Amino acid sequence: QVKNKAPAEVQITAEQLLREAKERELELLPPPPQQKITDVEELNDYKLRKRKTFEDNIRKNRTVISNWIKYAQWEESLKEIQRARSIYERALDVDYRNVTLWLKYAEMEMKNRQVNHARNIWDRAITTLPRVNQFWYKYTYMEEMLGNVAGSRQVFERWMEWQPEEQAWHSYINFELRYKEVDRARTIYERYILSYTLQHLPKLRPVFFLSYLFSLLVIVHPDVKNWIKYARFEEKHSYFAHARKVYERAVEFFGEEHMDEQLYVAFAKFEENQKEFERVRVIYKYALDRIPKQDAQNLFKNYTIFEKKFGDRRGIEDIIVSKRRFQYEEEVKANPHNYDAWFDYLRLVESDTDAETVREVYERAIANVPPIQEKRHWKRYIYLWINYALYEELEAKAKRTRQVYQACIELIPHKKFTFAKIWLLYAQFEIRQKNLPLARRALGTSIGKCPKNKLFKGYIELELQLREFDRCRKLYEKFLEFAPENCTSWIKFAELETILGDIDRARAIYELAIGQPRLDMPEVLWKSYIDFEIEQEEYEKTRNLYRRLLQRTQHVKVWISFAQFELSAGKEESLSRCRQIYEEANKAMRNCEEKEERVMLLESWRSFEEEFGTDTTKERIDKLMPEKIKKRRKLQAEDGSDAGWEEYYDYIFPEDTANQPNLKLLAMAKLWKKQQQESEAAETDPDKDVDESQS
Repeated sequence: QVKNKAPAEVQITAEQLLREAKERELELLPPPPQQKITDVEELNDYKLRKRKTFEDNIRKNRTVISNWIKYAQWEESLKEIQRARSIYERALDVDYRNVTLWLKYAEMEMKNRQVNHARNIWDRAITTLPRVNQFWYKYTYMEEMLGNVAGSRQVFERWMEWQPEEQAWHSYINFELRYKEVDRARTIYERYILSYTLQHLPKLRPVFFLSYLFSLLVIVHPDVKNWIKYARFEEKHSYFAHARKVYERAVEFFGEEHMDEQLYVAFAKFEENQKEFERVRVIYKYALDRIPKQDAQNLFKNYTIFEKKFGDRRGIEDIIVSKRRFQYEEEVKANPHNYDAWFDYLRLVESDTDAETVREVYERAIANVPPIQEKRHWKRYIYLWINYALYEELEAKAKRTRQVYQACIELIPHKKFTFAKIWLLYAQFEIRQKNLPLARRALGTSIGKCPKNKLFKGYIELELQLREFDRCRKLYEKFLEFAPENCTSWIKFAELETILGDIDRARAIYELAIGQPRLDMPEVLWKSYIDFEIEQEEYEKTRNLYRRLLQRTQHVKVWISFAQFELSAGKEESLSRCRQIYEEANKAMRNCEEKEERVMLLESWRSFEEEFGTDTTKERIDKLMPEKIKKRRKLQAEDGSDAGWEEYYDYIFPEDTANQPNLKLLAMAKLWKKQQQESEAAETDPDKDVDESQS
């Protein structure tokens, strides 16, 4: 008797049962035993059974062509060609539109060298389904492989009567060209276009009738590539006059409304091959004057290459650069402070004109000083000066380069802002000119006028490369006087002294650094100092450093790092020291408001005890771990109104005496919940309780 008639939480369907049975393969049948046929009677019996199986499959679903194909292929494997033919014929009666069926049937006949049967099948296939190109390709290929060129040509002729796609016509043309029948290939083109013209004669204008009458594939598929193919065909066979006429008719056909740069590029290259350079120039000029500039990039590129090969330099400059220069001139006239336009213009003149012209454009560009003395307005402008100086240096004009840098430095209002890049580039230029005093003078002037971190770093790096360590020390002193809060500078200065082997000086630098009232990254500085002492194996000094750092901050990561240092010290008392640090940290962080940090400390302590501690210490740290509880608190919006409640997690630590009532209440709540679950289970299944009591 079922007492609980409520529906189960998880419902199981019949479909799920079947799927699980299939996945687990509960009804897995053993594979059939291998059968060895020893006499004719067994063979006939085997054939009978297999044929019955195939026939049953066909009878169940006649439209599944794969069953017919498998049946026929099995008969073919037994060399029962006649039976296989019968099966294919029966299948064609069911679905004569199936392309695969025809292909398999014909392939079987060709495989067994039944050429006439294969021809018969291909004839029936192309008669029944003339729009299936695969049949025609296979048929013509078979005839060509058999050496029956006339038969293959006849099949192509039948195919062309259906006016197929352009690839079919190209296949026919390539077939004729393989046998050196150029006139026949041209005749195919003419017949094709003639048939198209007769069908579409009312739609064509009379002025184009004669041109269309002798055109090729390009009229049926009027794409630029087809016109080009036809012209190249004529060119390949040395009919240059015909090829030129094709290009001219193509230009006339597309007119000025549908001009394409590919056609003109191909036309120009054809004339270039014929050494007709004046014709090439006329074609390029005609196309560039009529095709929009954004659509004629390739045309312009090819025209440039042609002029570089066969024209003079003046012609190249006048034709290629003139239009772009005109555009840039218009842009800079409209807005002289459009520095991007000046950059493009300068790149153009640098690549194609003489040095005097380039200098003139640079002088015009740098004359447009930003009207407002704010650095954000000068950031693009200053690169005009940089590019000008680099150009002069590359032109081997050292004197002019120095004048450009000096003029730029005089122009910048250093009292309001400066550009460290200019000073550093000027110094690097003087070094390349082997003029070290001028480079040092420039960097010294920059530090005196407008000190910046980047200038100090660049100057120090220069002196380091020159191995002038005393100068580096002086520069670091000036740098730290300028920016005493820069921790990176203190660290680099100390590292320099460490590399030079002056450990006491490096330690003194670190002491000065940590004594600064303001630091941008004090944690990085302290870590570097501690790592320095560890590298010197000064463990007592490292401990003192940690103690001094803990007087400033009680951050949990400092305590954990201190403990890990004691653990890695490698001495006998390292474990006890590490445990003592964890205990001190735990006591110190009892009053910490960030309970997550205290939890992080205890977890680090527990991982330490799990690896190195005893059972007693492990039990002790487990007792110190807090209880995680969920609480709610009221939220207030910015205007002071109630914004609802939010849930958050809080931690209750056993050590905190103020939280002992909360822990006791939490334990009582857990016990009550457990009792409730047990009573509910007893009410649901009382028989189970009786059985348990009896047992």
